[in-house]
Amino acid sequence: QVQLVESGGGLVQAGGSLRLSCAASGRTSSAYAMGWFRQAPGKEREFVAAISWSGGSIYYADSVKGRFTISRDNAKNRVHLQMNSLKPEDTAVYYCAAPAAGDPGDYYSDYVYDYWGQGTQVTVSS
Repeated sequence: QVQLVESGGGLVQAGGSLRLSCAASGRTSSAYAMGWFRQAPGKEREFVAAISWSGGSIYYADSVKGRFTISRDNAKNRVHLQMNSLKPEDTAVYYCAAPAAGDPGDYYSDYVYDYWGQGTQVTVSS
């Protein structure tokens, strides 16, 4: 069973930065994609960013391009999300996710991800 644990959330003023981390355990290999999603109150869960197992392919939602950076450290089974220039509309619970297969094909859709963390709250004040 794969476990994903997010950390790094918190309260920050608009324009500030946060770095989220996701620690993965329960697999013998790190050869699988990882994704970040978020869900704001009253809204559907939405894609934020994803990275292939090698780090060679990276995907971002248009709303975070140029502000967020996803990266991974396969030696430590961790994926990070550096969030800069945060806006109040970035306020949400952020989840990391992983597919059962190494390459999910469609990185943007939440239904291709089989394992989810418990989420970490990010609140951006104006």
